[in-house]
Amino acid sequence: MTEPAVTGQARKPFLYVVVCAAGIAADVSKLITAAQERDWEVGVIATPVAMNGFFDTAAVAALTGRPIRSAWRTPADPRPFPPPDAVVAAPATFNTVNKWAAGIADTLALATLCEAYGLGVPIAVLPCVADALAAHPAYRDSLLRLRAMGVRFGEPYAGEAGEDGGRPDFGWERALDLLDR
Repeated sequence: MTEPAVTGQARKPFLYVVVCAAGIAADVSKLITAAQERDWEVGVIATPVAMNGFFDTAAVAALTGRPIRSAWRTPADPRPFPPPDAVVAAPATFNTVNKWAAGIADTLALATLCEAYGLGVPIAVLPCVADALAAHPAYRDSLLRLRAMGVRFGEPYAGEAGEDGGRPDFGWERALDLLDR
């Protein structure tokens, strides 16, 4: 999966991180840092809504050393990322999971997920879906379809506050563990 770089050294594997609009996205730097510690290079692709304040885009761009992608490039524009060796969707929302399973590619993030499957690229997903939405039959059907496609899922995360008012940790590193199997 790695190709020799111009310098003669093998390049690091490249991970695409697809970020959706969920409150927990504010901590996506935890996933990026964990991936970099595991020797991945990282590029972030965000849904258009996620770009509107769900995470610190400037900090994430500085952390990866690359621009965050959210819109398609023109044919004349260079590709800002190399092809992916793996893709992580985290947090993955109800909307993204359902549209992806239906093959809807109306955003760069969704098109990336749809295409990654066709290219045989390993995909790990950390869903962040409220329990009321997760109960919807379309969501359950989407999970079944994506699992049948070989997509690897982490434990569901509803983000609901506990009795003490605190929220459970979102297992960012679990996405990387799912890629290792």
